Amino acid sequence: MPQPVVPVPTANTTNPTATTSTTTTPTAATDAARDAVEEEQATLDAAWRRRAELLDTLEATLADARPADATAHARAARLRGRRAELLHADQGLVFGRVDGDDGSVRHLGRAGLPGATEDDEPLVVDWRAPVARPFYTATPVDPQGLRRRRHVRTRGREVVGVDDEPLDAGLDDSSLVGEGALLAALDERRTGRMGTAVATLQREQDDVVRADARTPLVVQGGPGTGKTVVALHRVAYLLFAHPHLAERGVLVLGPSRRFLDYIAQVLPALGETAVVSATCDTLVPGVRPTRGEERDVAEIKGRSLWLPVLRRFVASLEPAGSPLDLVLDGEEYELGPAQVAAARRAAEGAGAYHRARERVVERVHDLLTDAVADRQAELLARAEDGFEDVLGRLDATLAAADDRALPTGATGSDVDGVLSEADLEALRARIAADPGVAAAVDAWWPRRDAATELARLLRDGGLLRTHAPELTGEEIARVVAEPVLDGWSSSDVPLLDALADLLGAPGARHAAHADAHADANDDANDHAHGAELAERAARTRDWAYGHVVVDEAQELSGMQWHMVVRRCPTRSVTAVGDIDQASSAHRQTDWGEAVSDALGDRWRRRDLTLCYRTPREVMELTGPVLRRAGSRNDPPRAVRSAAVAPWRRSTDEAGCPALVAAAVAELVERYDGGTVGVVAPVARVATLREALPTGVPAMSATEAKGLEWDAAVVVDPDGIAAEPRGWNGLYVALTRCTQELGQVVVA
Repeated sequence: MPQPVVPVPTANTTNPTATTSTTTTPTAATDAARDAVEEEQATLDAAWRRRAELLDTLEATLADARPADATAHARAARLRGRRAELLHADQGLVFGRVDGDDGSVRHLGRAGLPGATEDDEPLVVDWRAPVARPFYTATPVDPQGLRRRRHVRTRGREVVGVDDEPLDAGLDDSSLVGEGALLAALDERRTGRMGTAVATLQREQDDVVRADARTPLVVQGGPGTGKTVVALHRVAYLLFAHPHLAERGVLVLGPSRRFLDYIAQVLPALGETAVVSATCDTLVPGVRPTRGEERDVAEIKGRSLWLPVLRRFVASLEPAGSPLDLVLDGEEYELGPAQVAAARRAAEGAGAYHRARERVVERVHDLLTDAVADRQAELLARAEDGFEDVLGRLDATLAAADDRALPTGATGSDVDGVLSEADLEALRARIAADPGVAAAVDAWWPRRDAATELARLLRDGGLLRTHAPELTGEEIARVVAEPVLDGWSSSDVPLLDALADLLGAPGARHAAHADAHADANDDANDHAHGAELAERAARTRDWAYGHVVVDEAQELSGMQWHMVVRRCPTRSVTAVGDIDQASSAHRQTDWGEAVSDALGDRWRRRDLTLCYRTPREVMELTGPVLRRAGSRNDPPRAVRSAAVAPWRRSTDEAGCPALVAAAVAELVERYDGGTVGVVAPVARVATLREALPTGVPAMSATEAKGLEWDAAVVVDPDGIAAEPRGWNGLYVALTRCTQELGQVVVA
């Protein structure tokens, strides 16, 4: 039987739809609230018991499992994945409930919990299941078959509150879903780690989470709109809805290691481990940037035009069609131009340089085998012409031999000088293993190393003028002036990746075969056993992921976007960012310019328009900053007010560190248990770090991107605005706080 709807007032009354009744007396409301909490506590207790039963069953099954084949391995991996999912579901085991017009009642949680028997309704529905979607999207105007939504707030095993929303009252539509629970979550202290938002996702966020994964999705969202949270919950949803994606894993690209550490626990908390996190700088195994470079050079190297440049350069590395001289057993052989041309035709459609080389070398071995066999036949023919009489006398002698002569069993060239198929195969194997032949072929078509060839190209103005006509003479001079021999820069990594892809790995055909064999043996083990898969994927430069998430996507250059697509040829990509927060050297000012070279015209755009993190009073400061940044977008609309109004203090150069330290000390005390951060121009960061207490970070606007603190102090906003793309940086700096913003102006 469905349980009755109980009117429960919420803790926040900003949204009139967030309470079920405005006529209940205080006593009645208190009683109803207590009854609702007790009701949900009973459900939560049952969920904990059921979770314990399921875990006991899983442990027993896994303890008895003795996988003997791939199918058994796959089943064990799925069981381990389910166990991890249940273990991570202890926070938010039950967080919501929906009551349908048909009298149905469903509870939602981080992991699904089936009933005691197959005929029972699920005790808890997984938040990613299709039946759970109305919890995130239903409104009074569009109730989607619901008459009430309830948010259940828990602390461990205890229900600490409920927030009800009637959906059948015909009230005006609202921009927020579960406002009481949402605002309670937003008011919590920040811990320095991103948390999950599975209980408070909003409608426009849920639309992104469940969007079709078959075409690239670009999500534009201003500060505090939940872009990162949405992207990570989308990963969890896609792995749930499309389990095959787990076979290849998901790549999450972030702007910095600090940022990846900040979000590190979100996906494991959602039960997902088949995930590799990286930055664009760490995507090529064994390569790490060790030097900086000027912004103008980084911008030049980031352009997509380098793809055709590198293709032309690699094509020039292939040998010309001149004759090829080879020596075998002291005998010289020449493959003429026609034969060399025929060998080179074997490379058509091979793609990478080394794959083409392998095909051509195999054809050269075939041609040399034919040449050796032809010469042997020619020599035999000459011998037969000169010694017919001798051979005749030999035949007569053999015919007159007595019966004691034994058959030799000889065949092929042992009898008549003509090479049999077995002889030819043996000759070909000997040619393939001959060091002299190998040396001659290597000199003619050498193996190439991507790092060596890229360094040669970048420091040779003549080569660049030949292969990069798209660059001006001045741009070529700026590139050549970079000290590539002193290490790689960040913008070199995508060039290395592209060149490595065009060259391919030496022996790539054999490596690919081994990889396929490994996949056949390992995929069953890795399915739902994501940590092992993630480790293997991270070691492989050309690993093809099932899905890629790009956070702070506005920072990627054209060449970095191609690097992303190279890792997901299906283009199952989710990119989230804010084009108005771009601080990198590239010149793109809208998403079309940023992604079209790599994604073509198949990508779709979604916008997040509500700011949940940054208070309204702070967002009101950003309009003039956005206009100075040249933005064509409206800032997101904030849904909450600040507890403390934004403030400004002034100081001189000498007094700046002390004033900032004093202001930070006040904020640390006021937001005890939370976090405080400082954003400043790059030139001031080192000095401020020395002045601040341990645990309070000071960083540039670029470093602060994607992070949030309870309180933020922006030091020298004019200095930030004066940096390259500084108005974009100031927009970032002003929007890092969830509660309080202070600015220190340096006169």
